[in-house]
Amino acid sequence: MQTSTTPKDAAAVILLRHQTNPNNPEVFLVRRSEKLAFLGGYHAFPGGQSDANDAEARVENCDDTATKTAISCAARELFEETQVLVARGGDALTKGQRQSLFDDLQSGRMSWPALLNHYELHLDANDFTFVGRWVTPPFSARRFDTLFFLVRCPAKQNPQIDADAELESGEWIAASEAVGRWERSEILAVPPVLHALKTLAGGLTDDLVQRFLLTPNAHSEPVRRIEFRPNYICFPTRTPTKPPATHTNCYLIYTSQELLIIDPGSPYEDEQQALAQAVDDLVGEGRNVREIVLTHMHPDHVGGVNTLKKHLGEQTKVAAHKLTAEPLSESVRVDRLIEDGETINLRGSPTISLRAMHTPGHARGHLCFHDERTGTLISGDNIVGLGSVLIEPTEGNMREYLASLRRMRALPNLSVIFGGHGPAIANPYTKLDQYISHRLEREQNILQAVREGAATPQAIVARVYTDVPPKAHAMAEHAVQAHLDKLIDDKLVQTIGPGQFVLAG
Repeated sequence: MQTSTTPKDAAAVILLRHQTNPNNPEVFLVRRSEKLAFLGGYHAFPGGQSDANDAEARVENCDDTATKTAISCAARELFEETQVLVARGGDALTKGQRQSLFDDLQSGRMSWPALLNHYELHLDANDFTFVGRWVTPPFSARRFDTLFFLVRCPAKQNPQIDADAELESGEWIAASEAVGRWERSEILAVPPVLHALKTLAGGLTDDLVQRFLLTPNAHSEPVRRIEFRPNYICFPTRTPTKPPATHTNCYLIYTSQELLIIDPGSPYEDEQQALAQAVDDLVGEGRNVREIVLTHMHPDHVGGVNTLKKHLGEQTKVAAHKLTAEPLSESVRVDRLIEDGETINLRGSPTISLRAMHTPGHARGHLCFHDERTGTLISGDNIVGLGSVLIEPTEGNMREYLASLRRMRALPNLSVIFGGHGPAIANPYTKLDQYISHRLEREQNILQAVREGAATPQAIVARVYTDVPPKAHAMAEHAVQAHLDKLIDDKLVQTIGPGQFVLAG
C-alpha cells in the first residue's frame, strides 16, 4: 500500500495591521503565483518551509527548541516575502538599512542567523503568538506541518511584494471582507487560512487565541472535509491508485436541501466508514442524497460505490455515462445515464447547476461537470492536482484527450478545477495550457525519436522520458503507445511489425 509523503516543518505569519479596528481587524493576505506547482493561485499568509539554519537564530522568552525554530522560520519567511522585519532592535533601522538587510539575505551573502547577529538584532517569542498547527492532508504530494503565528506589523513598516517571486500580490484586507470574498467564490484558500480569517472576523477579543485553538484540526490532525469553495466539499479517500497519488477525491456538493456525491472510490473499510459519516452529517442537517455520480469507470473512482449505496439505502441512484455503465455492468449497477450537455440542478439554496461534459481521452465514458455561476469545473482524471494523467491505449485515446482539454480550456470564466487527485487548482487556464503544451511537446519529442531510429516504445521511452524514474518506465510505454496511435492516425508514423514503428512514407 502506498504511504503519504512525510510532512516538512513550516511556519506561517498571520500579520495584523499595527493600527486596526479590533472589531474588524485587517490582515495581510497574499496571492501565490499561478506559476507555482504547489497551491498556485491560492490566497494565503506569508510563510514557508523551515531552513536548516533557522534553529541557529537567537529567540528570547522561549524554552522549546521546536517552537524557537518555527518562530525563526516565520520571521525569516515574512521578511523574505514581504520585507517586514519583526525583530527586536529593528525599529532603529531606516528603510534603506532594512533594504540592505533584505539584499544581503536574498543574495546569500549572509545567512538568516548571521544577519541578525551582524546587525545586533534578535527575535522575541512575545512578538509571535502561536494560534495553531495544521498538517497538509495526505492527498497532496507536498505536505507541511505548519505552525501559525499571529504577529503585529511594526508601525513604521509596510509589506512589499516582489511580483516576480513566489507571490503575485498582497493587500491589507478586513478579515470579514476576505471571508466575504471566499463566500462569493472570488478567492480560494486552504482550511487553516479560512479558519484564521473567520476567527479574526469575530474580532480581537480576549479569547481570540482560545477561539483559534478550539477548532478541530487546529493542531496536528489532517483535515478530512476540505471546503475549498462554499458548498463544494473535497473528501480525499485512500485508494489503490497510481503514484504519485495515494488518495482519490470524493466530492460532496450540497445545497440547503440536496446532496450530490461524486466518485466514492475507496475499497477500504475504514475510508468507506469515514466518508459515510461525512455524508450522514450532511444528511442529518436536513438534506436528501440526490444521487451518486461517477466521472469514469476506473477502480479508484468506483471502489466504494456499492458500500455507500448499501449504507444509504437501495433507493439511492447511481448515474454515469453509458460508456462507463457498460464496462461496470457486472460490478456496479448504474441506474441513470448522463448525456453530454445534461444539467443537474440541485434543489435548495444556493443555486447549483452542473452541466455534464462528455470528455473522453483518459476513459471513453469520462464526464466533467461545470458550474458556470461560480466558474467551478469538476475534472475527474482529465486534470489532477498532482502529477500528470496517464492515457492508456486500451481505454484512453490521445486525440480525444487533447480535444477534451481544449474544450475545457474554452470554458469562460473558470476560477477553480477540482481534480480527481490532489488539491484544488486555483490557476485553471495556466494548468490547462501546461497540460496541452506538455502533451504536444511529448508528441514532438516522440516523433523526433522515431526519426532518429527509435523503433519501439521501450527505445522511445529511453530517449524521451529522461525525466521519469526507471520504475515508471512501464507506465511511460503505455503513454508512448497512445501518442504513437495518434501519430499513426495523423499519417506521420507507420507500423512495420508488432511493436515496431518508423516515419510514414
